[in-house]
Amino acid sequence: MRIYVVAAGRARGTPEDALFAEYAKRLKTAPAGIGPLECREIETKSKTPASRKAEEAEKLRAQIPDGALLVALDPRGKAQSTEDFARQLARWRDESTGAVAFAIGGADGLDESLVAEARFRLSLGAMTWPHLLARAMLSEQLWRAASILAGHPYHRA
Repeated sequence: MRIYVVAAGRARGTPEDALFAEYAKRLKTAPAGIGPLECREIETKSKTPASRKAEEAEKLRAQIPDGALLVALDPRGKAQSTEDFARQLARWRDESTGAVAFAIGGADGLDESLVAEARFRLSLGAMTWPHLLARAMLSEQLWRAASILAGHPYHRA
């Protein structure tokens, strides 16, 4: 099952980008059928939060592969344990979901229209995280979930 992160902003050359790249590299050969992992970034030019979110939503939609299951990273979404996240990914994999796209908004969050289109809303917790750090954290959790599903000792509860 291919995994995409469609995200607002550019991470090139940042420490967060290096972390994402490391976990994407690991997921290329994940034995649990989770991966590979690819990030598709967008940039916006709008100045106001409302217009920026609307522009981001339009550009993020264009980066979501046809037929991909959409997951919105949203602070009002479902917070899951790593084990629950692994089970959720396994369900989608076992349902023959070919691709999952995780949408991450910019500093203002995701536009409500895009959140409403998502099949699942995922929260990384009650705290607010910078959108670049959210990418790195998500990639690590994807690797950890794949490790759990493969029975690898990487994950210790």
